[in-house]
Amino acid sequence: MPSLPWHAIDTVLLDMDGTLLDLHYDNHFWMEHLPQRYAELHGVSRAMAEMELQPLFERNAGQLQWYCLDFWSAELKLPVRELKLETAHLIALRPDADTFLAAIKQAGKRVILITNAHRDSLSLKLERIELAPYFERLISSHDYGFAKENPQFWDALQADIGFDPTRSLFIDDTLPILRSAKAYGVNHLLAVKEPDSKKGAKDTGEFEAVDDYRDLIAGL
Repeated sequence: MPSLPWHAIDTVLLDMDGTLLDLHYDNHFWMEHLPQRYAELHGVSRAMAEMELQPLFERNAGQLQWYCLDFWSAELKLPVRELKLETAHLIALRPDADTFLAAIKQAGKRVILITNAHRDSLSLKLERIELAPYFERLISSHDYGFAKENPQFWDALQADIGFDPTRSLFIDDTLPILRSAKAYGVNHLLAVKEPDSKKGAKDTGEFEAVDDYRDLIAGL
């Protein structure tokens, strides 16, 4: 587990899904619930639903529309917002994420949420998990028109909040996003070892990973 040079960190940028919240909700929705409801509402088999959805998912992965509920509602001819409510009981905080948030806020760090989640997804989760009080800002990449994978997201973030990348910590569970942040010059980067509580540890590539948030606040 990495020890952080907290004296050299002013700003903490945090992802939401898979970083602060258990990714099981999102994985279950997109991989299980949505295909099932697509099959039911369009009168096709589950196997046929998956055959139709898979190429769409692959074509749009990592782009802004991948995270956009309006896009998927139109593309799939489904009320995606309403369908997400059907599994909202699965929305859950990752272990001790709130302890970590409270500690870094108490320490006077600037704490900002940056998520690719659509504003409607963000609102749904904030209704169930009290995250907002910990943050100075809650930023969706849809506000800027660029996903976090895109270098232009970081330019837009800089123009918006004015942060020093060399004195910033960014935690995210997606490797292409961490690599995008690294290319921009964000100095302190951490992946997440187990973003989905039902899937076990994942390969975090060249990045050190947080396993237990309580360990991160040592020396804060």
